Amino acid sequence: MSSSIPSVAAGPTPLMPLPQSRGAKAAREFEATLVSSLAESMEKTFANLPGEDQVPGSDNYNYLGTHALGEAIASRGGFGIAKFVSEHLPLHEGKG
Repeated sequence: MSSSIPSVAAGPTPLMPLPQSRGAKAAREFEATLVSSLAESMEKTFANLPGEDQVPGSDNYNYLGTHALGEAIASRGGFGIAKFVSEHLPLHEGKG
């Protein structure tokens, strides 16, 4: 009796970016900027302890980190803002 089940399970496939319209790309970039702004605000509120000296250059490093986080969150669906905008944008462009 032979089994048709492979002996090695396939691993997850890497995320491949799908082609996007200009509107969908703009909506995703808008969401990424919004998420980055939120993350930056939270980071500034909670990251530093009172009386703690700030390391030179940490603002730039924190900026890069929060924007990378925002891009990553938005590229994986984010809060759904980009999807919502992308679905409703054609209606306002006369294509829906």
